[in-house]
Formats: sequence, structure tokens, C-alpha cells
Amino acid sequence: MGWGEFFALASAAIWALAVILMRRAGDTLPAFELNLFKNSLGMLLLFPTILIFGGLDLPDYSAFEFVIVFVSGVIGIAVADTWYLRALNLMGASRTGIVASMFSPFVVLLSTIFLGERMNSWQWLGFFLVVAGVLVVTWRTNRSAVDTSDIRKGAVYGVSSMMMMALGIVMVKEILEVKPLLWTIELRLAGGISGLLIFMLVRGQWQSVKDNFRKPHRWGTVIMASFLASYLSLILWLAGYKLIDASIASILNETNVVFIIILAWLMLGERISWRKLAGIALAGGGVVIMMLV
Repeated sequence: MGWGEFFALASAAIWALAVILMRRAGDTLPAFELNLFKNSLGMLLLFPTILIFGGLDLPDYSAFEFVIVFVSGVIGIAVADTWYLRALNLMGASRTGIVASMFSPFVVLLSTIFLGERMNSWQWLGFFLVVAGVLVVTWRTNRSAVDTSDIRKGAVYGVSSMMMMALGIVMVKEILEVKPLLWTIELRLAGGISGLLIFMLVRGQWQSVKDNFRKPHRWGTVIMASFLASYLSLILWLAGYKLIDASIASILNETNVVFIIILAWLMLGERISWRKLAGIALAGGGVVIMMLV
């Protein structure tokens, strides 16, 4: 296993832990406010990290590269996250989880078109096994009733969010390979936060957001979950894309679902069914194949 594969898997595991912490927090910030808070915290923490590991030297981005990274943040953080949360509200977590498995196929498709990446037959087998495993563990037959129109709208928002998230990472992939990782992450976060602030102002939500931040929350858990999600996991996530093909990294990222199930069993006492075990086995087999080829 190379460092790129390790970073991609570690990112998935840490993201899963962040999700579990958010579940344990109970009543926390609303989704939009949490998204704004966690990305702002990640951006703030990156400043001293950059000073420690990179010093005061500014990176030599061209104007074009600067715009691409910034826009990547707007697309992949502000737009994609907002649409994903909208899908979550419309059709629930289980259906949205299934739609989220479209992320790696979109990355594979866009990487093939724009980056010229190609996967061999064994890697394709690993890809299908991982996606199959994710679908097995997220699919539920006993979902609560949801209005058909909400499902259609939610599916459009969900698929669109995965497409935009994939586009955001593919468009910055080549810049990641040659420019400082931490500065690129910081600039990308700046784009995402700018997009969120513009969205908030356009929708006239400034006062309601301020009011929600003033309410009591489990700030310790929120801060830890945000640190893991928008700092540590984000650094590892983009480090994986920097070192290996975007298509391979995206497939390994899909294992976050497996990590969530295992951590929910260990930390929350949730039962692991035979269906979930089968999904874990499928996804694990796919990862092993990806690691060996």
C-alpha cells in the first residue's frame, strides 16, 4: 500500500468518526450553520499549520490556478454541500446514502474525460465490489413513507451534488499534484466559505444564522467533529488525490460507509446485521483488490 492509498482510506475512517461524533451530539447546530462552522474552523486551523510546515512563503499560483482552486471550493463545498443537505431533508438519510454512492462513478467518468486516467480490469472489479458493498449496507426496504415528488426532487439534488463534488475535485487534481497541499486546501476552503456567505446573504438568513449560533449546543462535540471533518480528514482526503489517480482515491473514499457501521457498533451499540456484514465483505474485497493491483 502506497501513501496515497493510505491517505484515502485514513480520510474515510476519520470522516466516519466525525459522523459518529455528530450523531452522539444529539441536538446540534442546524445543517447550514454546522457546515459554515466546520469549514470556518478548518480554515482557521490551517493558518498555523501552514506557518509550521511551509513558513511565510506564499505559493506561486498563476491567476488561472488561483481561480480554479477558488471556484473548486465554491462548487465542491458551498454548492455541493448545500444541495446534499437539501436532498437529505427531502428524502431522508438512507435514500441520500444510496445517491451518495454516485460520487466515485462521477469521479471515474470525469477523470477519464478530463485527466486521461484509465483503470485496468482488476481495478474495475474492485470498483464494482466497493460500490456494491456501499449499496448493500445503505439500502433499506422499511423506509418511512416519503412523498413521491420529494423523492424526485431529492434525487435531483442528491445526484447533482455528487456531480458537483466530483467536478470540484477533478478540476483541482492537476494543481494539487504540483502546488503546496496545505495552501491549496486553504484557498479551496476560502472559496467554499465565500460561497456559503453569499448564499446566506442572498437568502436573507444572516439574522437567523446568528440566532442559531447563540443557542446552547454541545460545543465540545461539535468542535471535535468539525476538527476531524474539515481539518484532519480534509487534509488526508486531498493528500490522497494529490498522490494517486482521482478515480482510485474516490473508490477508496467510499469505504467511509463501512467505517461508519463499524464505529456505530463499537461506540453507539448499533447492531450489525448479516446484510451489513455482507456489504462490508464486498467493500473490503474491493479495497483489497485495489491495493494489490
